[in-house]
Amino acid sequence: MNITEQIHALGPELITIRREFHRHPELGQEEHTTSRMIREFLDKWGISYIYPVAGTGITAVIYGEKAGTQGNTVALRADIDALPLTEDPSRPYCSLNSGAMHACGHDAHITIALGAARVLKEHAAEWAGCVKIFFQPAEETTGGAAPMIQEGCMENPHVDYVIGLHVMPTWEAGEVEYRYGKLNAATDELHIRIHGKGCHGAYPDTGTDAIVMAGAVINSLQSLVSRNISPLNQVVLTLGTIRGGTAANIIAGEVDITGTLRTTDPETRKFCWEAITRLTEHTCQAYGGKGEAEITPGYAALINTPEMVDLLVETASSLVGPEHLHAKEFPSLGGEDFSFFLEKAPGVFWHLGCACREKGITAPLHSAQFDIDESCLELGVNIQTHLALRLLAL
Repeated sequence: MNITEQIHALGPELITIRREFHRHPELGQEEHTTSRMIREFLDKWGISYIYPVAGTGITAVIYGEKAGTQGNTVALRADIDALPLTEDPSRPYCSLNSGAMHACGHDAHITIALGAARVLKEHAAEWAGCVKIFFQPAEETTGGAAPMIQEGCMENPHVDYVIGLHVMPTWEAGEVEYRYGKLNAATDELHIRIHGKGCHGAYPDTGTDAIVMAGAVINSLQSLVSRNISPLNQVVLTLGTIRGGTAANIIAGEVDITGTLRTTDPETRKFCWEAITRLTEHTCQAYGGKGEAEITPGYAALINTPEMVDLLVETASSLVGPEHLHAKEFPSLGGEDFSFFLEKAPGVFWHLGCACREKGITAPLHSAQFDIDESCLELGVNIQTHLALRLLAL
């Protein structure tokens, strides 16, 4: 039995595993049951691991046993946290944890990573090198990738290549989506504070109106993308909240604005940080007040390594046929903290189709109706396993 046939035979078990994780979703940094369940599978299959990593994370480690060659170190990543949603209870495998649901497919990611780990372990005599599996917490919240890296998951041995995937309901099960270069945006948080001088609304000349300054700052920032960034570059600046003032007849002395900045290019990201700070400060100065912009860095932009995308395309084409591969035309302005692993090693992040219109499985990610066509699990394991084996032998 070759690897593809073996994975096909595991199909029913993969579905059982996925449904068990689906029933027990946990939010970021609370994945204690999830982590325990993962470790039970690893123990059952004789796979060693490091735990805890970054709180509730796990790094599984499998060494190849093939003599005569050294082999590379390849890492596969699976995020393990759920979202704060209440699932439709009509499904036979729906969430048992009120207010938590695997509405972004992380239960599928865990299952695929476990399936690949099992197959690679059983075939360890056929390859040399090391495979690490990162079961990463908190992708949806604070981000578990950076803490895992800080705690050494990419070292001892040093990871040469890293692979990740995400289920994608915009494609039917059996389809694969990939993109060269920029795939996801950096996600930075903005907090702008505007300082004026409060006074009675009947005597505006005795104060400095923070609300008027806020309006000017907002207008200035709206021109940043449209007039300072190339229209061929992907940037989004969204101001989501504004708070200020205490009464209808009082001129506000303070206004707070929050927002998000999304960029796909590191140099553009740096330029926007500087421009937001400058526009805020100088606009407020022109009105006689003071403004400050605090930018909290979020996830970095996810930028795939071209050579690794080549290898993904070759591997997936050999398994499903090139007609089932689709190049993504534009990057997503959503975030994905797999980007931090790609800052440390070359690699590729790709999308696995999980929809089935015939079965009515079409709901988007992050919705209470989200589900997957579970046939995608088998293909996910197959591609990840074969891609890892090719990278081990490079």
